[in-house]
Amino acid sequence: MNPDGPARRRGGFLASLLRRGAPALATATTELPDEVADPAPMRALRRMQHMAAGAADGAFQDTLLLRAARYVALVPLAYRLVAVPGAFAAFAARGGGGTRALVVVGAVAALSFALNAGGAWWLLRRAPFRDRAAGRLLALDVAFTLAANLAVAAAVPAEVFAAATEVTSKHLLGAVALLTLAVGLPAGAALALASIPLGAGMAWASGGGFDLTAGFAVLGTVLGVLLTATGALVLLGLGTRLALAYGIRTGRLAERAVQHRRLHDTVLQALEAMALPDSGDADTLRRTARAEATALRRYLESDSGAEGGPLAEKLAALAAEMARDGLRAQLVAAELDDATLSEVRQLAVRDAVREALRNTLKHSGTDTAVVRVEERDGGIATIIRDHGTGFSPGERKAGFGISESITARLAEVGGTATVESTPGSGTRVTLWVPR
Repeated sequence: MNPDGPARRRGGFLASLLRRGAPALATATTELPDEVADPAPMRALRRMQHMAAGAADGAFQDTLLLRAARYVALVPLAYRLVAVPGAFAAFAARGGGGTRALVVVGAVAALSFALNAGGAWWLLRRAPFRDRAAGRLLALDVAFTLAANLAVAAAVPAEVFAAATEVTSKHLLGAVALLTLAVGLPAGAALALASIPLGAGMAWASGGGFDLTAGFAVLGTVLGVLLTATGALVLLGLGTRLALAYGIRTGRLAERAVQHRRLHDTVLQALEAMALPDSGDADTLRRTARAEATALRRYLESDSGAEGGPLAEKLAALAAEMARDGLRAQLVAAELDDATLSEVRQLAVRDAVREALRNTLKHSGTDTAVVRVEERDGGIATIIRDHGTGFSPGERKAGFGISESITARLAEVGGTATVESTPGSGTRVTLWVPR
């Protein structure tokens, strides 16, 4: 006996998807091959093979994906909400085959509409989703599908049989699609095959005798719906898996860039400042190291490194920080509403200003700079100006600090950064972010 519980059946993601239906999307993130999101050119079938493989049935399930997967059932429900009333309207327009037939078919159409509307409401409600209740609703839907077809076949005269059964066949087609998407291909195929004896039973109920050929008459349409639902399920599953793989890869790259930027802007900058010829005595170096260690620990222990207070306060604290390192940064800030910029944009501006001031301290040959904040072009502009040695932008390639810690950081929040410099005339860095 397995002490960890019953053995789990393992198989590729595609096999699990076909066997279990849309709920298998909840395992789409498990054992996701790196090759799925490989940016290198790859044959389409090869990439699809990677997307179809690698997931284990019964493995860890993502609850958000599981909730989203259930909404796939809305598609066949919406189809029946439109198709069944439409078929009944066409039947009634032809005369309805008498009052009795019109009442029976109308009642079946009304019950179908109520069942589908109730199912859609049940899926969209805020209450917790319960698999046992979902199974009961699906069983009720299948029972109603079979009973409705037999009841209509028994109630309508032969001359309107085909038009009347169009109403119930729409519900049957939706049921096949619903089972395929919600439970899996085996369940949908079972109901599709059940349409053969169902058709024969309908022929018998209408007085024509039990005839299997009547069952095969609708099999082609039912199989077409089964194939369409299966194809939609496969495309949905593989597309979701590809999107997740791309998102995971992009997230990893973004997280790596953030960590590299953080190390560059804190630890590396502090080490380089300590290495400067006039970096100070041992006590100053220890205070600098302690301050950087405290800031880094605070960042690691927080969720996002966020700090309260408006932008002006953040920049004032930054000016005090730079003063300890030997750079006098004069802050000239316009009065801004606290809600003018979101916290994430304030932090992006603050950190980009820090990098610009660090560059001033290391490369400009001056110990003063001016930081000015003003409203401009529907956003907030922050200008960092020094009158140091400057440089020629065309002759110096932008390093990590300018390209990542300044330009890329502002781009991530919808802003821009420009660096203007001339040898002997200092440097101007202009940061702009939208409100």
